[in-house]
Amino acid sequence: MTNTFKLKKGLGRGLSSLIGDTSPASKSNKISISSLIRNKYQPRKSFNKNQMEELTNSIKERGIIQPIVVRKQLDKYEIIAGERRWQAAQNAGLHEVPVVEVEADDLKSLEFAIVENVQRDDLNPIEEANGYKRLIDEFNYDQDKVAKFIGKSRTHVSNCLRLLSLPQEIIKFLEEQKLSQGHAKVLVGLENSVQLAKKIIEKKLSVRQAENLVKIYKSPKKFKVIANDSNIKALEKSLQEKTGLQAKIYHKKNSKGILSFEYNNTDQLDRLVMVIKANY
Repeated sequence: MTNTFKLKKGLGRGLSSLIGDTSPASKSNKISISSLIRNKYQPRKSFNKNQMEELTNSIKERGIIQPIVVRKQLDKYEIIAGERRWQAAQNAGLHEVPVVEVEADDLKSLEFAIVENVQRDDLNPIEEANGYKRLIDEFNYDQDKVAKFIGKSRTHVSNCLRLLSLPQEIIKFLEEQKLSQGHAKVLVGLENSVQLAKKIIEKKLSVRQAENLVKIYKSPKKFKVIANDSNIKALEKSLQEKTGLQAKIYHKKNSKGILSFEYNNTDQLDRLVMVIKANY
């Protein structure tokens, strides 16, 4: 049965490796679908509706090709890997499902669940980060050990974990796939991250465009006014390039004056206000 769980190239340990670590006498058979219970360590919290419908239709046509990995829990079997198949099987009206029963402690159960979901790219960035966090908090992993185990770089693991420091509103955007991990990564640590996230979503900015937007707020250019016409004109031009708006400086001899911006629509006004709030 182990050839069912082939290791994807470029990843760390696969399901076949983990199954080999649990018990040399893993059992494969069919059991009642009502005997299965959800894995308490399942990192994935949301399931794509369209993908679930496709899997349900596939199971109706061909049955379950890849058995569900389970462990015995009292009079039930806890799903270690294959919850989506279990849910789709219920939707398809199946009464029995093929399973591979293994002996696994809580750590192995979490490892199974993370490996299966990460290898299939089934987790959103927050679910993935929470899975890594549980390995660190509950099972004394460090970031290097997580990276080696999952077959990804330590930088990837670190960036995932940093997403958990974002405001809850941005985390929700990630879970709802309104923002990608690339977008969210550049917002970590910014005081106005929620405001910027909404602007990225509203304007449908690419990751590169989001990075450029954030640079404006993180590294505002400091201007020193020298009271002569050529410097004033140069400063006006620099402000115009920085904001994209027509800028005018009225500098008086007593070093007082007026700085004005001309905008053509509310979007331009919003952008100017965001720049000012973000940096001053």
